[in-house]
Amino acid sequence: MSIRSLLFVPGARPERFDKAMAAGADLVCVDLEDAVPPDQKASARAATLAWLAAQPAGAPVGLRINGLGTIEGLRDLVALAESHARPVLLMLPKASHAEEIRIVRAVLGDQTPPLWPIVESAGALKAAWEIAAAPGVKGVLFGGADYSADLGVTMDWEPLFLARSTLAAACANAGVELLDVPHIDVKDEAGLEAGTRRVKALGFSGRACIHPSQVATVNLVFSPTAAEIAQAERVLEAFAAAGGAAALLDGKLIEAPVIRSAQRVLARAPFA
Repeated sequence: MSIRSLLFVPGARPERFDKAMAAGADLVCVDLEDAVPPDQKASARAATLAWLAAQPAGAPVGLRINGLGTIEGLRDLVALAESHARPVLLMLPKASHAEEIRIVRAVLGDQTPPLWPIVESAGALKAAWEIAAAPGVKGVLFGGADYSADLGVTMDWEPLFLARSTLAAACANAGVELLDVPHIDVKDEAGLEAGTRRVKALGFSGRACIHPSQVATVNLVFSPTAAEIAQAERVLEAFAAAGGAAALLDGKLIEAPVIRSAQRVLARAPFA
């Protein structure tokens, strides 16, 4: 599953679930954690799992439970295991070590969906390579808001650059996807696009959204253009014509790293 955009919807607002599905995001993720007040956790859990169970198999809907270090997170995990809900991915907030991944897989067994831990603390960043490479993990979300609070810094580019770079390397090493923290100012369209282009250049594969209005911009940035697709096709054709050896195209050397980049572009060609 390749995800450009992931739209969060509060688990306490079931009337928004179907609307979120129509927003154009590659995947909708119902949030039982930060978006749900403490006194609504139980009702949100029940409504969310019932709605998920009613979705057709393979529907692009994920679930973010509460952290496994909380009683609500444990309740979420047990309730999911005992339900008929089958989200296409499960987000694990406040992930701090790979052992949490093993626990989730042990509880859910064969019904374990692709796991997406959220790295959102200094301690978790230290363990990012092990978390990203843990069995069952298919992607990571950078929890930039909590990370900045943990460090006592702003969410500007410079304070978060090290974390983003570390996660990009860890996820590339593990061969998993990486989504950026949502742009928290939903009215700042220019900032959303500029920031999204910067994280794409850094190696992120997509970005989370907190409002439907952000989806189109994120999809645009992470979709290859017609020119990029055409150039990628030319690169692969030139490489094939050279019998798989290094070649020149427009005076530039084409070898393995360039081929890999071209293949990544074409892998996202259906989004264009």
